[in-house]
Amino acid sequence: MTTDSTQQHPVADLNSRDNLNDLLDELIEKPLEFDRIKDRIEDVFMQERTIMILDLSGFTRTTQIEGILPFILMIYEMQKLSVPVVEENRGILVRADADNLTCILDSVEDAIEAGRTITDRLESANVILPESRDLYASIGIGHGNILNVGNEAIFGNQVNQASKLGEDIAQKGEVLLTEAAYHQIADNVDIKCEEHKINISGVELTYYSVQN
Repeated sequence: MTTDSTQQHPVADLNSRDNLNDLLDELIEKPLEFDRIKDRIEDVFMQERTIMILDLSGFTRTTQIEGILPFILMIYEMQKLSVPVVEENRGILVRADADNLTCILDSVEDAIEAGRTITDRLESANVILPESRDLYASIGIGHGNILNVGNEAIFGNQVNQASKLGEDIAQKGEVLLTEAAYHQIADNVDIKCEEHKINISGVELTYYSVQN
């Protein structure tokens, strides 16, 4: 009796970083088999997910005024308040890079709810924090096909767009959606959004701000 490779190896092995590296090496070594190997990579690693990128606002000013330790404390407090909210909304933390969080969730609605709750919890924490250490999040949300490497790294156009919104465009306390993410909730009457357009390197980007 024969078994296929999926039955021989657990999913955790199939979508691991090591397996991706092996497949990328195979792409380099066998360029004429590009389509076959590409299909294999997409079959193992491709998922349709919602991406949420959170960026902590104001840390540069805090570091300049108070030094590095308060900055590290702000990051720790933000993560302690934010990560449980993501998990409560059926999401997982993929990566924490300094003052940024990269998360994946099942739906845009879940991500919006998580974003709103995180914003509220940070505002509540600010009541007792020194003004110089106030916590504010800027959040970008995308939705689409991504390459997910063992829930430890994600790649894709919607990841890039969500990062641009969360890290560069969103103001403190804002939750912004990519156009693809907005189309997932456009018929939800309980979520109000405002359309915006911005020109980036000669390319017009449409995004939506979630209204409170």
